[in-house]
This record gives sequence, C-alpha cells and structure tokens, in this order.
Amino acid sequence: MKKIIIIVQLLVSIATFGQGFLHRDGQKIVDGNGKNIILRGLGLGGWMVQEGYMMQTQPFASPQYVIKQKIQDVVGEQGTKEFYAAYKANGITKRDIDSLAKWGFNSIRLPMHYNLYTPAIEQEKNGEITWIEEGFAMTDNLVKWCAENKIYLILDLHAAPGGQGNDAAISDYDTTKPSLWQSEANQKKMIALWKKLASRYRDNQWIGAYDIINEPNWNFTGTNKNGCDENSNGPLRDLMVQVTKAIREVDTNHLIFIEGNCWGNNYNGIFPLWDENMALSFHKYWNYNTTASIQKILDYRQQYNVPIWLGESGENSNVWFKDALTLVENNNIGWAFWPMKKIENIAGVTSVTKIPEYDVLLKYWKDGGQKPSADFAKKTLMKMADNYKMENVTVKPDVIDAMFRQVQTNDTKPYKKHAIPGKIAATQYDLGTNEHAYSDKDFINYRVETGNFDQWNKGNTMRNDGVDILPCKDAGSNGYQVSFIEDGEWLQFTTQVAKQKAYKVAIRYSSENSEGKLHLETENGKKSETITLPATGGNDKFKTVVLSGVELNSGTSKIKVVFEKGGFNLNYLDFSETKKINKK
Repeated sequence: MKKIIIIVQLLVSIATFGQGFLHRDGQKIVDGNGKNIILRGLGLGGWMVQEGYMMQTQPFASPQYVIKQKIQDVVGEQGTKEFYAAYKANGITKRDIDSLAKWGFNSIRLPMHYNLYTPAIEQEKNGEITWIEEGFAMTDNLVKWCAENKIYLILDLHAAPGGQGNDAAISDYDTTKPSLWQSEANQKKMIALWKKLASRYRDNQWIGAYDIINEPNWNFTGTNKNGCDENSNGPLRDLMVQVTKAIREVDTNHLIFIEGNCWGNNYNGIFPLWDENMALSFHKYWNYNTTASIQKILDYRQQYNVPIWLGESGENSNVWFKDALTLVENNNIGWAFWPMKKIENIAGVTSVTKIPEYDVLLKYWKDGGQKPSADFAKKTLMKMADNYKMENVTVKPDVIDAMFRQVQTNDTKPYKKHAIPGKIAATQYDLGTNEHAYSDKDFINYRVETGNFDQWNKGNTMRNDGVDILPCKDAGSNGYQVSFIEDGEWLQFTTQVAKQKAYKVAIRYSSENSEGKLHLETENGKKSETITLPATGGNDKFKTVVLSGVELNSGTSKIKVVFEKGGFNLNYLDFSETKKINKK
C-alpha cells in the first residue's frame, strides 16, 4: 500500500511540475501540456563572450581576444588567468538567476563561446576534437539555477569556431585566422559541439531550445560584407542543416532556433525548412516599432507555418522597450533582451560600476604612454571583476518596469516613497512612460535611414527614460540633476501628503545665463502660480527660490512640475508647511 501511495504522489508531482519540452505547434511555441508560451528572456551578454562596447574598450579593443591581449600586457599571463576566473565566477551566479525570475523573466539566453567547451582548431592534434570541462560546468550550474526558478535556458552559440561574421566583436573573430566559413575543420568542430551539447542535455526539460548560430554576417556571394544582400545563403543553410542532423541523432526533444544572415535577419535561400521542431529567430534594434518593422518575419511565420522569436533586442530607451515588447507580445512573439551586465549602463536591467582606476587602464590601452604597474593593473581589474557580483551592481528599476509593467498599462507608480513635508529629488519622478510619468521631447532612439544615433538621454546616467540627467555635486542632491530642460516638458511625482495645507516649495536649481519658469499642478486641477528662476551665473552655481501657497490635499497626490521655460538644471524640490487652507 505504501508503494502505491509513493507512485501516486510521483505521478501527481509529474503532472503538477512536469512542464515538458518546449516545442513547435504550428505557428506557436508551446510546452509539453500544449500551453502557448511567450518567452520573456534576457541574454547573458558579456559573461562567456566579452564585447568591447560592454567593457568600454571599443574601438581599440572590440573582440574578446584583443581585450585579453590588452589585459595580459599589463598583468601578465597568470594575472590574466586570475582576472578571468574571478570575472566568470562573479558574472553570473544563482543570485543573478533568482533576481531575473523575481523580476518577471521566464527564460534566459546563454551566449556561449565555443572555446570554453573545446579548443581552437590550431590547438588540436591530428584533426581530433577534444573537450574542455569549464564551459559544460558553467552551463550545468546555470541550467540547475534555472530549473530551481522554473525558467527556461536557451543555449546560443554566440562565438562559433573561427567566428561566423565580419562584425568581429560579436563572435570574437580573429581576421588573421580562418573563419568558420573558410575552414572545414571549424565547421566540423561546431557540428561536434552541438552534438555534444544535445547529448548532454537531451533529457532536460528546462533547456528551452538550441539557438544554433548567433547573428551570422558574412558575404558569400554578395557585396555587403555582413551578408545583407545575399540571395542564396547556401553555406549558412548547409551548415545549419548539418548541425540539425547531428543534434537529431542524439536529441529529438528540443526546439531548434535558426537565424538568417545579416545579423540574423536575411532568410533569402534558407527555406524550405528541414525539421519539424524548429522556429525562426530575428533580431531587432533601433528601428520603428510598427507592424511594418516585423512584417517580413510575420509573413514567414504564416507562409511556412513556423513559430518566430525575437532572439535579441535592446540598447534603447524605456519608451522604445515598451513599444517594441507591446508590438511583439500582441503578435504572440516571445523575446530575449540584451544584455545582463555592462559597465556604466542605463539601458540594461543592471549596471556595473566603473572605478576611476579603470579609466587609467582604458587611457593606456587606447593612447599608450606610461604603462601602469602590474600591481596597480591587477588590483584594478580584480576590483572591476568584484563589481560584477549581483550584490555590487546597480539594479535599474525603470528598465525592468518598462519591460514588464508598462507593456500592460500606462498607469504610473512612484519611483520611491515621497513624503510631504519633505525633499523630493528631481530625478526621482514616477515610473512610467512619456506623456504619463513625464514629458520629454527626445525620448527614443531610431537608426533607420541615416544610420545616425539620436541621443534619448543626453546625460546618459541614472535612468533610461527620455528625461535628460547629469551628475550633480550640489549639496543636498541625490547625486543627479535633471538637465537640458526644454519649454513645455514636465515631471510627475506621486507623493504622500501628511496634511491638507498650503505648502511652500524651495526649488534648488542652476542656470548659466537662461531665465527659467515653472509651476506645479495636481491631478485635481489645482495649479500654482508661475515662479521665475533667474540665471545663477553657472551650471554648477545653485540657488534656491521659494514658491509659496501650493495647496495640497492629504493622502496620495500626483504633482506635476511643469517647465514653462527651460534652459536650467533642477536638483530638488523641498516642501514645507505654511498656513492652513482657507476653506471659505
């Protein structure tokens, strides 16, 4: 009887928690129970494959192998090994995955560097393929942490043997060696690696899919070096077919994602598809968030009866994030944003703090000059590696809010608790999108026709909204100020007002030579007088003016600070009690 009870309990457990393998069901991705799944994921960019722009070493050291050379130059071979050991150990831990799950992510995309799993072909003997345990151990740990949080892990070969694209930083492509496309040995190694991974993880249901080659960008027959004008893409298709065949020899369970040329988006010549459990990945950066921007991939879904997935996106403003994710989710498309950790980053879910000593190394690597001592360089690099720990990064609540809550609603919520009486930092305006939590005239970045970037946050610090923020050294600040204020812009603050009273507001600001004007408005239609902010004689010379007679009701109050005339910097507003409201 006891044995029967145990079997029943086991079956109940499987029914409750056995979500099954993600797989294709027509044009949908579903779990083992047939439930439609919208993947909401984050790419762990920078952990296994460093890219120069994340390390602030671009353009003088963009691919990882060049970054590593720069590091070895200042700390030697042993110091380099110690740095990378700490960097990888700190870069992603269980605490990171716990955090991602708590924030709302249900999947993770792992950008893998092949050289953590198998040596470069130049290091192999007699054409053999050998294995390195480090990458597999890192992946084992990661999938374990994902399983504990009930989120899917998508394996992404980000740096294939030899490098799969002319955009060298992405795949760590060394132009002095044969690329993936110029070497049969590299292709064989890639196929063998995928077979090895598939054999290892074939029974693991928390492995969501295999993304078999990231952003190939190579001209096989065309003139565009990144493969954007390719019409056949024969070598790419042939290799993906061979990889799929190798995977299916050992694993018939897992979904396979494929990517086109031209950073994943050129599917000319890739069809017809060759596997029943497959989906198309596309990447989306900086373009408009209209149906037209994804129409081609939508057409592929319909024409070939196959699921589609936004495998990589990000690096823009919160408004762009909200619009992009609203667009794809409304079209039943899952997504994986990019990246997890980057130095001094406002557009990601976290930011790694840069220490001043690191700037010394960056300057030397870029310009030469006096070489920093090995001791100085090692201490600096090890401190930077320590800053990659989850407990040491700065979490960006505005970015997380834009990716999840703002996709569902235009409602605003407090950035932090604001009590009146009390001081409110200008940069701590409400969480929400443009024209709801704030109004700013440059709030999104498109790079469509001209190829130019429009800066959505001129200060590029603290927050990723349209509001322009700079560091602030004025006494009493939170370290930041709102700057580049234009006429007609505004900020909203959700506050908790202690008493129904008339308050006076001390406004702390600076302005080199422009006269500013502002007033306050409440959601019940009350509007304060307009106050003039005379020029202070310098952007770092702050003064205080007092706006009196601001009537507020007790309880929750949403207050707008409306900039009638811009051209100044705003540090904070300090509310204090004056007289009682005359209720006649």
